[in-house]
Amino acid sequence: MQQPSELPANAFAGEAPGVLFGLPMPMARAFGLRGEAIGNDQARVRMQHNTDYTNSRGDVHGGAIATLLDCALSCAARSHDPARYGVVTVDLTVHFIAPGRGDVIGLGFCERRGRALSFVRGEVRDEAGELLALATGTFKLVERAA
Repeated sequence: MQQPSELPANAFAGEAPGVLFGLPMPMARAFGLRGEAIGNDQARVRMQHNTDYTNSRGDVHGGAIATLLDCALSCAARSHDPARYGVVTVDLTVHFIAPGRGDVIGLGFCERRGRALSFVRGEVRDEAGELLALATGTFKLVERAA
């Protein structure tokens, strides 16, 4: 597996809740998502711990992890020009590896981008670096209105 390259400094640091790399997204606010870095065909998004997103054992719920992966991978799909593009998820496949607690971090890597579709892979890790989930997805690029 190709290792991630160095991510550039986050030009979107300090964004208001509900904004993910310049794109207003109520889902980001609802799930406490914070964009940490974007560029070089990659994105890193953090989901802050919230007991509302846990299962009966106190682990982060699989649905919350899938939401994080959808957002992290979609950000990687538009990482070449995040202010210009939004995306629509065409498909997303998630494999859950291990349970996790606390903050979780989604990493997305755009493997190939065409004129309309981007093919992206990603992972979720806990703060200690343990792998919790893997995903692949296809995303349609949508130019944002000016």
